[in-house]
This record gives sequence, C-alpha cells and structure tokens, in this order.
Amino acid sequence: MLSRLTRTMLKVLIASLIVGTVLAHFGITTDQLVKTAGLSPERIEDLARQGLAWALPNLLLGALVIVPVWFVLYLFRPPGESRD
Repeated sequence: MLSRLTRTMLKVLIASLIVGTVLAHFGITTDQLVKTAGLSPERIEDLARQGLAWALPNLLLGALVIVPVWFVLYLFRPPGESRD
C-alpha cells in the first residue's frame, strides 16, 4: 500500500511541476489565478483556518475510537501472520 501511495504522490508532484512550468512559460502567476478566482490571500488563509478548525476535532474524535480498536486487533493477531 505504501508503494502505491508513494507512486501516486510522485505522479502528482511530476504533473504539478510540468503544469507549473507551462504556466510560468506563458507568464501566468499564482497572484493572477487567485485574483481571477475572486479570492485574496487573506480569504484563502481564512478558509484554510476554518477547514482546520473543523477537521482537527473530528480527526481527534475518530482517532479516540480507531486507534484503540486497531491496537486490540494488533495484539490478538496470530504470531507470524504477515499482511503480504
């Protein structure tokens, strides 16, 4: 699973680099794109803070259930059992 995730992240990074290079070649900047979308850097920062304020409590609440369940299942797994 980790190698699949790593490959996907690498593909996204390479695609982003290619698209960023093409946009830079045509003189398109992030400031232009943000203004065209009708946003400001302050508004983007505010949206990011709101998203984090919503996600963090939910993430912690879910972890309070998932982590102990995973740990108990891990403890009772038969010895020598491999995921591969």
